[in-house]
Amino acid sequence: MTTTLATLPPLCHRVAGRALRWLDEAAPHFALPTDELPETMEVVDTLKPLGELAMAAYLVGREGVTGHQASRVAPRLLRFAWEQTGRGRVLLARQRRYPYSTEALEFYVWFARGGHRAPELEALLASLARTRAVGAWSEEAATRELGVLRAAGHLGLPGHAPFEEVLARTWLGRTPPPWAVDGLTLYAVTHTVYHLTDWGAEPAAVPERLVRYLGTWLPAWLEVYLEAEEWDLVAELLLVDACLPEPRWNLAAWERLAEAQRADGLLSHGPVPAPEDTAEAWRNHYHPTIAAALAATMALSRALAPGGAVPSRSGGARWNGGAR
Repeated sequence: MTTTLATLPPLCHRVAGRALRWLDEAAPHFALPTDELPETMEVVDTLKPLGELAMAAYLVGREGVTGHQASRVAPRLLRFAWEQTGRGRVLLARQRRYPYSTEALEFYVWFARGGHRAPELEALLASLARTRAVGAWSEEAATRELGVLRAAGHLGLPGHAPFEEVLARTWLGRTPPPWAVDGLTLYAVTHTVYHLTDWGAEPAAVPERLVRYLGTWLPAWLEVYLEAEEWDLVAELLLVDACLPEPRWNLAAWERLAEAQRADGLLSHGPVPAPEDTAEAWRNHYHPTIAAALAATMALSRALAPGGAVPSRSGGARWNGGAR
């Protein structure tokens, strides 16, 4: 069935709901190892997946548009992730061991925003933020540094650098030739938009020059990665579109993404099908499934905002939704 502006919201509701169900069933695989000290855990294989699960759970709950199932699953996943951190003790141990690492701050902010607080960790972060050495945070890649600034702001910590100055150092902030994009730089582009808009909460925060740049080139990048069936990037780009002041609603891309999603909710990273067994599939395919859940949730949230669908200046159609 051809997707239209009228059928896009139910399609997004279905994509988000399926993805959340898979993440809920896969939750045990996000558990932190019990035979390792917090200080020695390999972040990419342990804390990063758990932190991204917490982020997705918080954001889905924040939007509150994906129905009764999500209203139960999202808080449950956030609580699960919080308990896995020992209610913040794992993050505190790592922050003490690596004082100017940003990992604990970047992960903890999602728990704090969801109502799970660790006063001792917050006190340590506040103390570190007052030292001259906090400038070490600026040694992160500029895109990630934007996320650190956002997290610090949500926790009431002083920023270590002006937001606009850091934005100017990002790949997107430099608006380079669009053909220069590759997988790595495209992830930098998507996350710059996420941090600028607080994951879609503030669409107007994207500067007009970047809105124009993305409005011109986002459709082309989507076409490239749709052809390559790189579903992780397709989902991330659709999430970018939903974060912009005037989403373009690439209906064909949404239809392709929905078709690529398995009935159980998993979205494969790329064209090679994921294993059927969740234990085998989760490591390489949890991220595109999270990206699908977030893209569909944010698109649904924007689509349901007051205003309905109106023609865009480009001649296509868009939902005339404001920031939530």
